[in-house]
Amino acid sequence: MINFLFELLGLALDGGSTGLDTRKIDRNIERLKQQGWFKSIYEDEKYHRLFFTNRHIRAYLQSNFRVNKIISNEKAQKKLLNLLDEQLLK
Repeated sequence: MINFLFELLGLALDGGSTGLDTRKIDRNIERLKQQGWFKSIYEDEKYHRLFFTNRHIRAYLQSNFRVNKIISNEKAQKKLLNLLDEQLLK
């Protein structure tokens, strides 16, 4: 929870223009890949590339708080899937 608050504070102070933390994102993706439902999405060709090239998806997965919520909450999982589908259309 404290990390989440620091992330929000950081975004507010610099206008939300922080760079992406590749190591943190990759760690969070590895954590998600331990979940069977996510692993099948990750390995799906239509989504796989988004995890590497889409800035919105990578920024979304940079948050430890959000990833914890995705792991434990079905509604958050559906929100991630909706975001992935939305980004496919762009």
